[in-house]
Formats: sequence, structure tokens, C-alpha cells
Amino acid sequence: MTDNPILVLAATGGQGRAVTDALLDRGAGVRALVQNTDDEVARRLADRGVQVVAGDLSDRASMAAAMKGVAGVFAYTTPFVDGVEAEVAQGQAILAAAGQQRVPHLVFSSLANADQGTGVPIFESKARIEAQLVSGDVPYTILGPTSFLDMVNLGSAQRILSGALDMPLHSDKPLKQLARTDHGAFAAGVLLNPTRYVGQRIDLASDENTPTQMAAKLSVTLGTEVRHEYFPLAQVDNPLVRTVWAFLDGPGYTVDIPALHAAHPEIAWTSFADWTRSAFSAAV
Repeated sequence: MTDNPILVLAATGGQGRAVTDALLDRGAGVRALVQNTDDEVARRLADRGVQVVAGDLSDRASMAAAMKGVAGVFAYTTPFVDGVEAEVAQGQAILAAAGQQRVPHLVFSSLANADQGTGVPIFESKARIEAQLVSGDVPYTILGPTSFLDMVNLGSAQRILSGALDMPLHSDKPLKQLARTDHGAFAAGVLLNPTRYVGQRIDLASDENTPTQMAAKLSVTLGTEVRHEYFPLAQVDNPLVRTVWAFLDGPGYTVDIPALHAAHPEIAWTSFADWTRSAFSAAV
């Protein structure tokens, strides 16, 4: 533990919130970079004792100011607003700011298999950021999350409650998935114990199920039948998202889940069944 805070970039997003929660649960000081300090989520973070500062992932100056005096930084980038080139620019701005402030440790949340030459655009953009990070002077750890469990349905929770699990995967295709809480806990552990992890790249997954198995477990949780409904790739509107699902229905992630879990028993490793009980608790 250190007296200096840990900076979480884009702290009001899904990944940022999970990491912030895990750090606070461990008694760590947290500084959060957000676009709008008046945002409801940002205000709630401030109420919990988080230092909330304004900034943007494309603005090197604001990130450098936020990185001053920190013990470590959690960073991630996104292509889904302005595209993959804008994502690479975000990564370059983050790394430049970290280098300017001589950040002692930066945890970059990439994607599982992003270093494997998949050809998938959002994997390749993260691979470019990773390459720059590895060749630079900032001590780093790279985490590669698989698909998050709360992204299981392309439709909505209501569709699941009505008995349909819409996924552009064939029924017998296994999908490795990660609970955000497990991701947050793992990242917090890395940030608070950097010596063990510096220079490593670790892909993360909580569980693996086929769509048929997911539907069966949802059926048990909800007490009503849920069926997998194949969602044709052609019907996925976002072309970037379409390329990801094509990869998942093809080669897919290659995380060795048993080895990962055996090496890190300190993480709860949420099963798909456990996640369904939490995600649909109000409906049960």
C-alpha cells in the first residue's frame, strides 16, 4: 500500500468503475479522471472519498496533470466513439503523459489475444498501443480481458426475461467471458502489488460456456425456459462489433482458464451461473 493515490482513467466507464470499486474496497487512495466532474457517477465517487479531476483520454495535458504524484495508473482506450485510429491516438496520449510524469507503473487494459495477430481491427489497434508501451520507459503490466459477462446479450435483459438469448454465436461454440468484478479485483491487485507483475501480459477470463449452456443456466436462475436464438452476423449493425463476433465464432480467445485460476486463487472468479443470479436478482 502507498500513500500516493492510484489514478483510474475514464473512471465512470464500466472498466473504470470496477477498478475504482476494487481499489476502494482495499483501502487504496484513488484519483479518478472523468470528462465531466458534475456527472452523477463522478459525484458519487467524490462522496466516497475519490479525488475526481476533469480530463480526456485524447488530451495529454489533462492526463499529465492528473498523473502527477500517483503510485500507478489504470488505463484503457476505446474505438467505439471515433474509430480505431482515434483509439491509437488515445493510447499515444496516455503513454506520452505517463512518460512525462515518470509514472512508476501503468496497467493497460487491452484485449485477450490482441498480441496474436488476429487481424480484428479493435484487437490490432490495441496491439499497436501495447507495442509502444513495451518499447517505452514506463513500467507496465498489460491485462487482456475476454468478453465481459454483462455484454452477453445483443438485445436486452427484457429479451432474456422473455425467453430469448440473442447471440451471433453458434449454439455449440464456447465463449470465454470475464466478470467486471473479477477484472476490477485483478487490476487492483496488480496496481497494489506491482513488483510481482511488471513487464507481464496476462489474459483474463472467469468462465467458459456455449450459448446453449448459457441459456440453460439462465433458465435455472429465472425459473423459466430461455433458448439461444442465433443472431446472424449480417444483422450486427456496427462493423467493428461484427468483426469481433466473427472472431469469437471462429478462432476465439485462447485463455487457459484452469491455469489462470490456479495461479490466482485470490480472485473470486465469478461463474456464469453466479453472474446470472446477481444480474437478474430483481427478476428472481
